[in-house]
Amino acid sequence: MLAARKGYRHADLGLEDAGELYTRAQIGVHVFKILKDKKLKQREISGVLGIAQPDVSHLMNGHFSRFTTDKLLDFLKRLDQKVKIEVSRHHKGEPYQQVTFAP
Repeated sequence: MLAARKGYRHADLGLEDAGELYTRAQIGVHVFKILKDKKLKQREISGVLGIAQPDVSHLMNGHFSRFTTDKLLDFLKRLDQKVKIEVSRHHKGEPYQQVTFAP
């Protein structure tokens, strides 16, 4: 499970879409870890995720902002991961978007 604000650099930079960028980064890192654990070559990743090899390179180099949140969630589906979205009331001081991962 990733801490909600650990490394929350986008907000520190004052970016308007900081929450969205941070969410994509969290999901992207999770996708990256799954792919690394599977020890797939970039050509194999391309086939599994249904993307071109240059996009695989961007993904594996941490350029997660190149992908939409929907695309990253699709990658998780293609990697046989269950995605659960929970909506709850926002409390002052906590981020509007939070991603957690089951062990």
